[in-house]
Amino acid sequence: MTTMPIKNYLAVDLGATSGRTIVASYDGKKVDMHELTRFKNPMIPLGGHLFWDLPALYNEIITALKKTVDENIKIDSIGIDTWGCDFAFFGKDGQLLSLPYCYRDPQTDGSIERYMKMHDKREVYDRTGIQFMEFNSLFQLDTLRHNGCTALENADKILFIPDALTYMLTGKAICEYTVASTSQLLNPNTGDLDKELLMSIGLRRDQFGELTQPGTVIGPLTEQVRNATGLGEDVKVIAVAGHDTASAVAAVPAKDADYAYLSCGTWSLMGIESPTPIINDESYRQNFTNEGGIEGTTRFLKNICGLWLFEQCRPEFKDVPAEIGPLTALCETTRFDSIINPDDPSFAHPASMTKAIDEYCERTGQIVPKTPAEYIRCIYKSLAHRYTAIIDILRGLSPNKIKCLHVIGGGSLNKYLMQFTANALQMPVICGPTEGTALGNVLLQIKAEGLVKTLPEMRAIVAASVELKEYHPNNK
Repeated sequence: MTTMPIKNYLAVDLGATSGRTIVASYDGKKVDMHELTRFKNPMIPLGGHLFWDLPALYNEIITALKKTVDENIKIDSIGIDTWGCDFAFFGKDGQLLSLPYCYRDPQTDGSIERYMKMHDKREVYDRTGIQFMEFNSLFQLDTLRHNGCTALENADKILFIPDALTYMLTGKAICEYTVASTSQLLNPNTGDLDKELLMSIGLRRDQFGELTQPGTVIGPLTEQVRNATGLGEDVKVIAVAGHDTASAVAAVPAKDADYAYLSCGTWSLMGIESPTPIINDESYRQNFTNEGGIEGTTRFLKNICGLWLFEQCRPEFKDVPAEIGPLTALCETTRFDSIINPDDPSFAHPASMTKAIDEYCERTGQIVPKTPAEYIRCIYKSLAHRYTAIIDILRGLSPNKIKCLHVIGGGSLNKYLMQFTANALQMPVICGPTEGTALGNVLLQIKAEGLVKTLPEMRAIVAASVELKEYHPNNK
């Protein structure tokens, strides 16, 4: 019996507050992962706007690649996943024209209303199946056009963030399917960007890269990157599921289709896997989204403002434990029961999150929290309450029964939030993997090598690689 040689892969996982690179080793049965580098990804306030420092992110990838050489780690490939919607502009000479705008830039306030003065909202939804949010690429690009953005006016290529970094590493421009599906520019029925929507904002299809499915080999590193890192032509860049949620859902260890998933982090993304897009009167009324998944599946989901609420409150708390565990445990010390709607616009980018919560409670006739413990419990119970409302809607739209909730991402480690969620849903909550995004990223690299062929095979690797934790309703 021959043993498969161990393969090593580098997963670049970029979030909206931080990024990291992870080395994953695959022995033919399971994946072992360890963090190689970690770095911050702050929003850059500049000239009245918020930007991402794309050259700094590129440099962090170069640093990680150099480190694999320094530590004698032979990697076979690299894959990049990021948040959705945002993009970068490149000129005809291949150079970056400006820092990418951040989706939290307030310039898109009112952008949906402005765009819909000239277009039919239902027609846009029927073409894309995407939830209406002001930071969707469609509205960002329309806003930049309306504002006379010179980088947009001179853009030869418009690439979503993972595709932009891939372009900087390989010189090849692609438009990866899952991240493109977040833009409200992709038509899931045609499987390509919608030319009429592009025309509506003055853009052309040829300004975007070639549509590419996850699990596709893009090509080798450029000579410049090879010289800077010491790597050879044998290291390939892979188009993984470029949208971090798509990578995470690929790593859900589900045994059948009767489940919902929750990617729990700064954002909460809750949904189901569907064999086809769900675009109808009810999905439109409830503002649900259809995003691209693996192997032609659709991630039918709702974006929920997740632990962003807690993250923004945390710096405002005084005289509390610095460590996250003891801080979150404060919610056990109170019976505070006021409930907020995490998706209320007042929580999108307030100057003070605690004040925004206070004002919401006052506006809705509820008790205002006074202590960190009360704020924390309010946030966790409100998230669980919101999850329950979304699950109820999903049950009416899903082709399958929903018998459990699979939770992936860092939020799955929050035992208080998970127990509140199990109690609210009155069904099992299965947590793990916590590193779902990075693991999904790696699984797509393995698939690109031909070592696995199907989504069930990928999920079998997940089941062999991670330990899951279950929560059941205890009504406490």
